[in-house]
Amino acid sequence: MVKIFDRERIFRLLTYKGILLKFKSLGFIRVFSDNIAEALDISSSLVRKDFGIFGISGSQKGGYHIDRILEKINEILGTGDLQKVIIIGVGRIGEALIRYKGFENDGIKIVAGFETDHRKINPQAEIPIYPVEELRDYVRKNSIKIAIMAVPEMVSQHTYELLREAGIKGILNFTPTSIKSSEGIVVNHVNIEHELANLIYFVNLENRKDEDTISNNQ
Repeated sequence: MVKIFDRERIFRLLTYKGILLKFKSLGFIRVFSDNIAEALDISSSLVRKDFGIFGISGSQKGGYHIDRILEKINEILGTGDLQKVIIIGVGRIGEALIRYKGFENDGIKIVAGFETDHRKINPQAEIPIYPVEELRDYVRKNSIKIAIMAVPEMVSQHTYELLREAGIKGILNFTPTSIKSSEGIVVNHVNIEHELANLIYFVNLENRKDEDTISNNQ
């Protein structure tokens, strides 16, 4: 039976992977839960609990072997094999994602982009850009399951329907619209405006705290 983990725990798993890769780059072979906890500002008991749930084992004296943890994490995340991803919409966000080279460190490769603007189409590029009319055939021919959607808000639902009909099973949505998904398709939303507003709120909150501290000390 496949184990299902909640989003919060999977997010922590990704942070564990990131910090373990940093430890490995520094020459570490083994780590202890205290090392991970201190680096991530969480409790060591939470690290041990998560690792136990994920089936990651270590020893009290020897700690955890980094390569074995990373192997297990990749197995859980399904990133042991290369994951092919396409992008729909090659505007500023889509183009930036296509140019980003860091995805392959996590076993992710953007293999193609699709556009309605024929001025941006370039099948001969390192990462080819095709007309959106070729989307369905490309997805089926190359067994693509994951897509990034970075289209204008007004065509987001229509684009979702195109991806659904093509057989896409997972979508990372960069449009401000919350897509009405169908059964069998996972949609994760990235609302940049909301994230920035959230960040600004907490920055302003910290500034107000600092001002109150200064005021109280005067």
